Amino acid sequence: QVQLEESGGGSVQTGGSLTLSCTTSGGAFNSYAMAWFRRAAEGTVPAFVAAILWGGGTTYYSESVKGRFDITKDNARNTGYLHMSGLKPEDTAVYYCAASRGMTYLRDYRSTAEYNTWGQGTMVSVSA
Repeated sequence: QVQLEESGGGSVQTGGSLTLSCTTSGGAFNSYAMAWFRRAAEGTVPAFVAAILWGGGTTYYSESVKGRFDITKDNARNTGYLHMSGLKPEDTAVYYCAASRGMTYLRDYRSTAEYNTWGQGTMVSVSA
């Protein structure tokens, strides 16, 4: 069974940078896209952050992170990355990576329903 695992979370001050990694294990990645979502509070739906199409590399970002975050991938390692800079306190959340395994297109890359494989999450905390 394919599993995703996030790493790289931590605590930084406003303006700092972090890079999150999402590694795959247990089988072939075989995903149309990889995305990052974040949940700021328990009980809320994770919010879309960024997505990348695994084949062509097209990227998508939420307006709140555009220009500050950069999503990349390493196909050979089946690993995705979220490079975060200019971090703000409002970026504090648990960050999840997700994959759309076995799919050939996305109707709405911002929707959690498009992704069928999720990691456990990694905490990012930004202090003022």
